Amino acid sequence: MISASEITKSFGDLQVLKGISLEIASGEVVSIVGASGAGKTTLLQILGTLSKQDAGNITINGIQTNQLNGSKLARFRNLHIGFVFQFHQLLPEFNAHENVCIPGFIANRPRREVEDRAKELLDFLGLQGRFDHKPSELSGGEQQRVAVARALINDPEVILADEPSGNLDTKNKQELHKLFMTLRDRFQKTLVIVTHDLSLASMADRIITMKDGLIV
Repeated sequence: MISASEITKSFGDLQVLKGISLEIASGEVVSIVGASGAGKTTLLQILGTLSKQDAGNITINGIQTNQLNGSKLARFRNLHIGFVFQFHQLLPEFNAHENVCIPGFIANRPRREVEDRAKELLDFLGLQGRFDHKPSELSGGEQQRVAVARALINDPEVILADEPSGNLDTKNKQELHKLFMTLRDRFQKTLVIVTHDLSLASMADRIITMKDGLIV
């Protein structure tokens, strides 16, 4: 599903990634751990095409992403990759249902189809009765579940999560961790999760440890 070969990335004189190669199978849940500054988030952003590597190749579902640019790259990202971030990144002026719908509208899918699917996902995630609530009216756990629904709306093959439980209390962390395993089991998603939370990391099929820009 995901293949990365000799990925390097520098910011000025600082080399953050020093030749990362990895393979992630379809339906696999992989956690990436390591100390702050190890390069975890940079690698995740490059895998998600949010940032461009200096060298190396990445293939996702048979598509070599460095051969895409502009609108083609944006459309590939929109359709094939879902993102869950630590601080949710929900748009404050829109309610939960509208936030989930946005990637579907960007993909130019039929409005009714997107709206119905968003409601199904929010129902599945236990957010019945919260559709019309704006992010400021939701708890941290509820906001993160809205973010998960948004990541799923276009049925992407890959979900990338960056410290997804880092801003949650213990109870909501546990619920989110179980949810990620459900995404694999019920929706057959491939998940790559950057985390400092060892309880979440230990639930993955495989743990990748990074140190100083390398996999160790």
